[in-house]
Amino acid sequence: KKITIKMTITQLQYVLAVAEHKNFTLAAEKCFVTQPTLSMQIQKIEEELSIQIFDRSKKPIQLTDIGQKIVNQAKNIVNEADRIKDIVEQQKGFIGGEFRLGIIPTIMPTLLPMFLNNFIKKYPKVKLLIEELNTDEIILKLKNGHLDAAIAATPLEDEKIKEIVLYFEPFVAYIPEHHASFQKEEIEVADLNINEILLLQDGHCFRDGILNLCKNASDLDQNNFQIQSGSFETLIKLADEGLGTTLLPYLHTLDLKDSDKQKLRNFKEPKPAREVSLIYPKSELKIQIIDALRSTIAGVVKGAIVFQNVQIISPLQQKK
Repeated sequence: KKITIKMTITQLQYVLAVAEHKNFTLAAEKCFVTQPTLSMQIQKIEEELSIQIFDRSKKPIQLTDIGQKIVNQAKNIVNEADRIKDIVEQQKGFIGGEFRLGIIPTIMPTLLPMFLNNFIKKYPKVKLLIEELNTDEIILKLKNGHLDAAIAATPLEDEKIKEIVLYFEPFVAYIPEHHASFQKEEIEVADLNINEILLLQDGHCFRDGILNLCKNASDLDQNNFQIQSGSFETLIKLADEGLGTTLLPYLHTLDLKDSDKQKLRNFKEPKPAREVSLIYPKSELKIQIIDALRSTIAGVVKGAIVFQNVQIISPLQQKK
């Protein structure tokens, strides 16, 4: 006897919302339905399958073992359903609709003004929703379907995420006049003392890149006074006060005032650099907008960044 199971895409979306938020009330809010409606629809699926997807006795609500397997499959089904709309839009050559883009904080202020105007003029039907997020938040939101794509430092070595390299951005040292290395025209990694470098706060992949760059990062002195800031502007001011040196991404150096540019020192080739990529889920939904973004950014960056001989520094925090 063939068993027929009836369920809708909407019901699966409700299941995914509860699995993510671990709370029926919050999930209902996010799905724009009342909580009794959402609960009833999930109950219908559970009755249809004769299993429990959620263990409601736990606080917060937990998935049962079979519930976890159902959620994994539901993600695929909802993705594939979204792809149908995608196929139709691609066939019509339509580039529009809502597109959620995440950008890491050390890229947002320099890259976004370079391409945003061009993109909006060229693709007026796309409604870009841009969020500044750190890399961990971006990966989570891409996997949960809350972002369509992101711009971040790569490689991330995550099999569920695709990466298209946009450009390589060298690290540039900011060395105040009183420092020994100020007299050098170009510097080497060996000239860096990790305990003199003013760093961004933990959670920034640019900070992890610097620690990976410095071979003596294991000598980071935890006892000495340490300054960590959320902005490059603060780090520059602190360096000027004689509290150390710092490293900046190349694009960030273009807007410095002339007196500060005198304190910049490039690395000898191959220049240490970060790889900046457009990243998106393997499902490749809205690929036509992703392609439009890639070509727009490539067009504006080509003139600003033309470094070939670089050594890519990993943005990932190294395991101790």
